[in-house]
Order: sequence, then C-alpha cells, then structure tokens
Amino acid sequence: MFKLPNNHPIILSMSKKIIILFILFFFDNNIDANSKENSRFFDQGKKDFEKGKYDESKINFEKNIVRNPKDFKSYLYLSKIYKIKKINDEYEKNLNTTLLLEPKNEDALYMLVSKKLTDGDYDLAKRKFEIFKKSCKKLCDKKIELSNLIKKSKN
Repeated sequence: MFKLPNNHPIILSMSKKIIILFILFFFDNNIDANSKENSRFFDQGKKDFEKGKYDESKINFEKNIVRNPKDFKSYLYLSKIYKIKKINDEYEKNLNTTLLLEPKNEDALYMLVSKKLTDGDYDLAKRKFEIFKKSCKKLCDKKIELSNLIKKSKN
C-alpha cells in the first residue's frame, strides 16, 4: 500500500485544515454562549422596565451594552428610562446613539422629533421627520400627529 511521509504537503495541509476547523468550531460555540448571556441581560432589563423597575432595568441594559456595544435596543430603552426620569441630556444622547446604530428606528425617530419640537429645534425635527415618514411601518399613525406639530411650529 502507498503511504505518504508525515511531512508531505498534503498531510500538512490536512492538519492545518483540521486545526482551523477545530478553532472555528470552538469560537462559534463560544460566541453563541456569549450571545445567550447578552440576551439574558436585555430580556431581564425589558422585564424590569415593564414592571416599572427602572434602576434595575438600567443596570441590565448597561451590562448588555458592555457585552454588545452595537445593541441599539438597549440604548433605546435607556433613552426611555432617562425620559421618565427627566434626565434630558442622557435621554437625547441615548436616542442619538440608537439612531447612529439604527438610522431608521421608528421609535427613536418619533421620540427625537417630539423632543426637538419641544426644544424648539425645528430644522432638525423636520429633517428627522422626513426620515421617519419614509421608513415608518408600525408607527405610521404618528405621522399625522408629528406633521401637525411641525406645521404649528412654522407659525
């Protein structure tokens, strides 16, 4: 029977492939476990938010962001918490971060347009409203409300 030497390129190539497959398998499982952990913090934060436990909710959303800095949903919920607590700088900062990560997020656009109209920043409100109009799917009934507020602001 024909046998290849251990240092033959085919043997070396196969060894490398096995090692690469092992590494990919290990990291894929590790990433999957981390995403479940991240999801746990978000889910708990959402439950706490719905129960009105805003401080506990805030901590869980912040933990989720530490593990997954691009999770726009956590920033959106943080903005809702800061709105309730009337901490306007943090409210707006988290809305802007949500829109940076998810530019067509309806909830964040609606909240930002409403805030900017209240603040008197009509130009930014109009620009964000245009994005909102084009991308709305679930909050389209709010278009008329915002449109009327923008028309009133012109006067």
